[in-house]
Amino acid sequence: MPLSLSHTQRFAWLSALLAEWQPLWRPLPFQHRGSPWGEAYSALEAALLELSDAEVARLQDAPFSASPLADWLPVAALAELVELPELTGEAGELPAAWAAHVGGRKWSQIEAFLPRVAASPDERLVEWCAGKGHLARALSRRGAAEVTALEWQATLCRDGQRLADRQGAAVRMAEQDVLAPEAGRWLSPETHVAALHACGDLHARLIELCAAQGSAVTLAPCCYQRTAAAHYRPLSQGGRERAAALGLSLSREELAMAVQETVTAPRHVRRRREQAGAWRLGFDLLQREVRGVDAYLPVPSLAYGQLPARFEAFCRWAAEQKGLVLPAGVDWAAFEAVGERRRAEVTRRELVRHLFRRPLEVWLVLDRALRLEEAGFDVELGTFCARELTPRNLLLRASRG
Repeated sequence: MPLSLSHTQRFAWLSALLAEWQPLWRPLPFQHRGSPWGEAYSALEAALLELSDAEVARLQDAPFSASPLADWLPVAALAELVELPELTGEAGELPAAWAAHVGGRKWSQIEAFLPRVAASPDERLVEWCAGKGHLARALSRRGAAEVTALEWQATLCRDGQRLADRQGAAVRMAEQDVLAPEAGRWLSPETHVAALHACGDLHARLIELCAAQGSAVTLAPCCYQRTAAAHYRPLSQGGRERAAALGLSLSREELAMAVQETVTAPRHVRRRREQAGAWRLGFDLLQREVRGVDAYLPVPSLAYGQLPARFEAFCRWAAEQKGLVLPAGVDWAAFEAVGERRRAEVTRRELVRHLFRRPLEVWLVLDRALRLEEAGFDVELGTFCARELTPRNLLLRASRG
């Protein structure tokens, strides 16, 4: 039944579930000493903390599969609502030579995305937020047609044009800020815009311009939290009305939950992330004691590879960032051990948010689909690749009938 739902029906059902269960998926477990949900969900809390490390890892990878949380949360309904079809595309492999100068994972994503750009021969092709125009070159070589690639950074435009010229691809790199008022001049009912992982406001702007100009679009959206607005305003009229009626309002930080799933990293990278998380939680307890304030204190992020070698050094760095003076005689080993224990607990509590992560992402893309349907477009929504290649595998295809 879920695959036969209209976009409006699926959006309505997801809206209701997200609104009903927001007291559980909104809280950030790492900001709380104990359960973020209070006594009302003590049985759920106990079940989470009893999970083995192996079971936690399995649920992180497949949150809807044989979930022990189904006694408390709408696991089956959420699983059905995020089930979307794989959109069809032209069969056949792309020549290996086309992958030159493109990163391996990026090229694999282009290979999956490109066959699903179903542009007609009379449509002019445009790549949105093109970078160096890797997708544009592949589009041009596939269809022997000129492609206009829009990119705001002049250096990327120059590099992309050199690559296109060297490879004999009919690509015109155009320096364009797609958020600028004049960006709509590149779109018309005769254009087909392709955008692979355009972020936040950049793809929202594309949706609005396509609705206004009548351009067909093939879009894989990404990074919904990269927006100038502090709170999300649904793009569709139906989305705004339903969200208001249900009291469903999302902050920029909450939008980030939709894209927190990542492809499994190498073991040493995962362990370093876990260590960083444990150290942050250990410092969190230390800063509460030092300040005499039992409240979370955000600490800036550190780029990978910049994490200090020892817990004490990390705490001194974090204290300096927040203007705190640490006392003498801190029992570093004790705080580090508590941080590791808290990390295990937080990891288990985070499984609740994991259940609502994909539903939130599907809800956001459905809002974009509804915006185009309201403008008279025929819209398809599905996937273009396996999540192991990229968790951001949702694809929206739309053209005005």
